Amino acid sequence: MVGTLDQIFVLLKHWIVGLLPPVLQPVVGVLLSVVAIIATFPALFALTTVIERKGLGRIQNRIGPNRTGPLGILQPVADGIKSLTKEDIVPLNADAAVHFLAPLVLVVAVFLEFAVLPMGRNMVLVDMDAGLLFFFAIGASTELSIFMAGWSSRNKYSLLGAMRAVAQMISYEVPLLISSVAVVMITGSLSLVKIVDAQNQYTWGLPHWYIFTPWGCAAFVMYAVAATAETNRSPFDLPEGESELVAGYFTEYSGFKFALFFLGEYLGMFAISGLGTALFLGGWSAPFSFLQFVPSWIWFFGKVMLSICVMIWVRGTLPRMRQDQLMNFAWKFVIPFTLLNLVNVVVWRFMGEGWARWIVCSAIVVVAYVAMARIGMRSKKIAPRSYRYAE
Repeated sequence: MVGTLDQIFVLLKHWIVGLLPPVLQPVVGVLLSVVAIIATFPALFALTTVIERKGLGRIQNRIGPNRTGPLGILQPVADGIKSLTKEDIVPLNADAAVHFLAPLVLVVAVFLEFAVLPMGRNMVLVDMDAGLLFFFAIGASTELSIFMAGWSSRNKYSLLGAMRAVAQMISYEVPLLISSVAVVMITGSLSLVKIVDAQNQYTWGLPHWYIFTPWGCAAFVMYAVAATAETNRSPFDLPEGESELVAGYFTEYSGFKFALFFLGEYLGMFAISGLGTALFLGGWSAPFSFLQFVPSWIWFFGKVMLSICVMIWVRGTLPRMRQDQLMNFAWKFVIPFTLLNLVNVVVWRFMGEGWARWIVCSAIVVVAYVAMARIGMRSKKIAPRSYRYAE
């Protein structure tokens, strides 16, 4: 019974495919998996918007959406209908073709990232040997779509927002990659399935998740910071700074195109959270050995939604950073710290078993953090300005 619940979607897919002629089975099998992904994550997107608006309402001492449906649960449906019925306005001087393609490129690229994420036992669309490399290669195209949106709008605010976004995403993509390299060095594989399998082991009932190691905890924290910036979430939402850029790179978008950008942002959150879950949180594995009877896909989506809730909490807690603070934090703290953590990974890999390895690696993390923090504090010191008063 436990195995049936765990593999219920796999068994259902095989049953449907088995009813078809052998010629059609490979194509229909892939289509069923694609349809499942396309149906699941937009549904989670709708649910997440309600959770976020309710959560931010509580943080800000408000009620949140409560008019459409019971407790406001149908608010995403009303928002979707509104987006579909609003007029699609394109600026007169805009590049209409690029303006139209930008949100489509964003959404398609994010959906492709889900193809290599193991969402449960035997639940991955494509088990690639270089799945992690594919994820980052496809993710890089989102920067192109954002620049397409800002450039094609023929609007200075949109272009500035796009340039901000591209600079931010390129800067924080570096520590995102380096944090992932730490996991690859330990596992010895770029396959996300093998990375999850390497963590699906237990000692005294506790899992071997990488986050529970000194180097893994440090890499996960830097990954979480970089992932928040990569998805343009607060406090790194500079590309959408409405106080100075109106709405950033999608200022000139309305109706369904704007909804696609909104969808792409949340799908990016799901994808980056799913990757972090696979790299550091054991993927679909249970947190304790006696909980393995719970279906694996429940653990995966539970960890992803927990990560999303933390992002919502951070958005309602921290103020937006300045552009110079954003870039300084990336290049003067996050990137050097993740590079030093790679040294920690090498020490962990070759010191062998024992408490000495834990003590040495923990000390390296503390020393690296203190050193980078002191360097960052020194870089913030600004020479006093000299003022010349008019005579």
